Amino acid sequence: MRVLLTGSSGWLGRYLAPLLNENGHEVTGLDVVPGVHTGVIGTVADRALVERTMCEHGIEAIIHGGALHKPDIVRYPRQAFVDVNVTGTLNLIEAAVAAGNDRFLFTSTTSLMVRAEVREGAGEAGAWWMDEDFGPIEPRNIYGITKLAAEQAVKLVHREHGIAALVLRTGRFFPEDDDTHEAPGGENLKANELLHRRLTVEDAAAAHLAALGAAPEIGCDTFILSAPPPFAREEAEELARDARAVIARHYPDAADLYAAKGWVLPEIIDRVYDPSRAERRFGWRARSDFASVLAALRDGTELPFAHDPHYTSPIVAQEREACMC
Repeated sequence: MRVLLTGSSGWLGRYLAPLLNENGHEVTGLDVVPGVHTGVIGTVADRALVERTMCEHGIEAIIHGGALHKPDIVRYPRQAFVDVNVTGTLNLIEAAVAAGNDRFLFTSTTSLMVRAEVREGAGEAGAWWMDEDFGPIEPRNIYGITKLAAEQAVKLVHREHGIAALVLRTGRFFPEDDDTHEAPGGENLKANELLHRRLTVEDAAAAHLAALGAAPEIGCDTFILSAPPPFAREEAEELARDARAVIARHYPDAADLYAAKGWVLPEIIDRVYDPSRAERRFGWRARSDFASVLAALRDGTELPFAHDPHYTSPIVAQEREACMC
């Protein structure tokens, strides 16, 4: 299948493009900055470019992974988010319909589910259990607002034209340090997040591949992508009060393994992402989870996730190079 992959120069794109190729797909990458897997340079907000790319490359399916993200809020005005995240998404799915494509994947974010109340901590019943029916959804910034609007636009086009359209709300998989958490940081934080809100970039790419194949049969649906949490909903109250006790029940040696590494387990967990719908509907389950972290600590092998405190997104790197000239 000839696939148009937007965001092909980004962190997900560098893993997803070769995975698609390995599985028999012909990938055309589109991004605003050059990259190994990017053949078309430009913005999805340019409708003429999108339509020309569809025609010239005979595109049969689109995976729309490109976007302005939360860190871009400090660099771009709100209108830029509307242009790229909303108008760009509409340009792509309407071009897919015009080209007779039967499937469209939209990479969204669990971030849009984190309203102010969730951001402040656990609720009355304990940790928020966040599946695809969680609501109300009230995004707290322009990034989340535009991603939610784009999701709605995708669903609208599905209803009107019948193109299969899947929305994949990914948990965290970025390699750099978190810009809002100081302690614990680095690898320790990423390991902790695999308990309830993170997945590896490899698993994110695998989910897109699986969803691409299953899309026509599914039609239209929204999916959370995250490593499977070891917890049950019934543990939500205790997670918000004493997460270490809950973790100890599931992983009795976790505390000792962490202590030997100089790491700390989370004292509380205030939200849990539930990715079980993706497993039920298109057979995807993350291969790496918190148990994978503990196995690596026991065996002294490489951790299952990427950590690069010096990672910079391609567009930021390009802007810095331009400023130095």
